Formats: sequence, C-alpha cells, structure tokens
Amino acid sequence: MRNNESEFTIKEALLNVMFPRRCAVCDEIVPAGEGLICRQCQTKPQYIKEPRCRRCGKQLTGDTGIYCKDCTQRRHVFDYGYALYDYQSMRKSIYRFKYNRRCEYAVFYAKEICRNLWDEICIMHADAIIPVPVHKSRLRSRGYNQASLVATELSRLTGIPVYKDLVQRVKKTIPQKELNIQERQNNLKKAFNIGTDVVKLNKTILVDDIYTTGSTLDAVALELKKHGVESVYFITLCIGEGL
Repeated sequence: MRNNESEFTIKEALLNVMFPRRCAVCDEIVPAGEGLICRQCQTKPQYIKEPRCRRCGKQLTGDTGIYCKDCTQRRHVFDYGYALYDYQSMRKSIYRFKYNRRCEYAVFYAKEICRNLWDEICIMHADAIIPVPVHKSRLRSRGYNQASLVATELSRLTGIPVYKDLVQRVKKTIPQKELNIQERQNNLKKAFNIGTDVVKLNKTILVDDIYTTGSTLDAVALELKKHGVESVYFITLCIGEGL
C-alpha cells in the first residue's frame, strides 16, 4: 500500500511539473503539495451559511423569517436548493471556469460541494443528478457545458447517477443577466425539452453555476415535473443578490 501511495505521489509530482495546477480561486500556479488552491486563497471563498433561505438557499441577515425577500414575493417550481458561495467572492473564478476553459476547476468545486453540503445532499435522497443544459450552438462555441463538468464530478463523489443528456435546451435564449424577472421567465418559455421517459426518477438534483432569480431552474424543474419527477432540488456554485 505504501509503495502504491509513493508511486502516486511521484506521478502526481511529475504531472505537476509538466502541467502545473492552477489555483481555482486566483488562477496562479499552485505549489506542489498545496492541493487544489494555493495557501493564500484558503480564506477567500465566502460560503453561504445559516441562516439561509429555506427555498433558494440565499444568505439571510437579521430577523427576516425563513425565506428571503425574493422567495416571499414569488413561487418557485423547484422544491428547494443550496448555493455554495457568495457570488462576489468567487465571480472571477466562475468566469474563468465558464468562459476561459478552466475545466479543471470542476474537481475543486465538486469536492467543495461535498465537503460543505454533504448532509444536505444525503437528506435529498436523490436518484439523479442533472446539469442545466446549454444550447447546442453555445456548446459548440464554448466547447463544454460547465454545469455538466461539475455534475459529472459530483456524481463520481456521491455515487448518484448523472443524466447529462436527459434535458435539452432547444431554444437559443438571450443571456439571462440582461433581463428582469418577467423577461427571464418569458425568455425561457419552451426553452427546454425532455425526450426520454423520466417517470422512474422520483427525486433529482439540478446543478448549475449561478443562481440569480431561479428562473432557469424553475423552467427545467417544470419540464421534469411534467414528466413525473416528484421532487426537484438544486445545487449551484454561487448565488447572487437576486432582483
């Protein structure tokens, strides 16, 4: 066993020399032996902690009840979910992951999700992990779906099967960040399609990078529930302030 561990350490060290690992927070090269992020960035990510909204997982402050302002003003199709980080603390990291081909960050994000939200995932008793899909034109131009990368790693760590192609994005939509809540909802009408019978799936976890208003997650959850899924939860890397 010790010989195998020694061989693995040597192989890892050699790979790190040839292909230096970059910190998933600051993107600088991580010295060998420091893990997936550098020592200086250990305290930079700001995690969402209790008290948090019982619906969207947003950080609550003060005596505001169990739901955030957004969730008291509108109903969601999804049941509930969690976000790992406050958006502002990790926005540069998420941007590089999403647009600059830092696909290797997915390993770090998935491990962080398991480390911080393991109990919550266990309580969900999900029988499927489903990444929020991107349109095929965006997939061609970007080369990958960032949500799918995280979902795949999360499946590997949890043992929950991942269904990458169950939901398709059939409508090319305007970027959600440019729209208000009503425009987001209209933008996503008939945007998703499920071509496979999912009646055997009872509880699913959607995975996405950023939660802003929840409109995208609601649109996917609606399609899943139309096809017989009982409960739809979600996990996102970051959550914004909402609208």
